[in-house]
Amino acid sequence: MGEFRLQRAEKIIQEELGKLILQDKIKDPRINKLIYISNVKLSPDMSFARISVSGYCPEKQALKSIEALNHGAGFIQGLIGKKLKTRLTPKLRFFYDSSLKDGFEMNRFIEDNLH
Repeated sequence: MGEFRLQRAEKIIQEELGKLILQDKIKDPRINKLIYISNVKLSPDMSFARISVSGYCPEKQALKSIEALNHGAGFIQGLIGKKLKTRLTPKLRFFYDSSLKDGFEMNRFIEDNLH
């Protein structure tokens, strides 16, 4: 599959997941509204999507949200499939992305050592 099509599909998945979380379309109380989809990476054949999730909440809450997202992956996949308009919808797997937390810690470290 062409690189442009993969990138376009990744962008659609990322945007749609964000909307589903913010609009409370996934009705699982474990999903914190302060999480966000930081990255989507599709396999070349579009059969799998690795979705990185980060958040402005404690890591423990983000991990609970990811657990809930993985639990409801089939339902979410069905919702995404309607927007993606491809023959196959990729299987979704959610993973924790600590880059936001790492960035805050790095900024704090730099600020503490400059003063």
